[in-house]
Amino acid sequence: MPATALQVTSAGVVAGKELLIPTGEQGPTLPHVQDWVTAKLKAKIAVKDVSTSVLVKGIKQWAAYGRKEAKAP
Repeated sequence: MPATALQVTSAGVVAGKELLIPTGEQGPTLPHVQDWVTAKLKAKIAVKDVSTSVLVKGIKQWAAYGRKEAKAP
């Protein structure tokens, strides 16, 4: 099953998990989620599997990865 990167927006907390709703346009589609993870790691972008701490509305099969983003001072 191919993997598609999605942008999401937080809709609050449900049953102790953050509820994410897909928003915006879909990102790239890859043959497998591991291809996306490998590309991020090669680019030295650390990602962490956060699938157990979030819910994604409207999608049956998914994996969620979080990453730290620098914020402007």
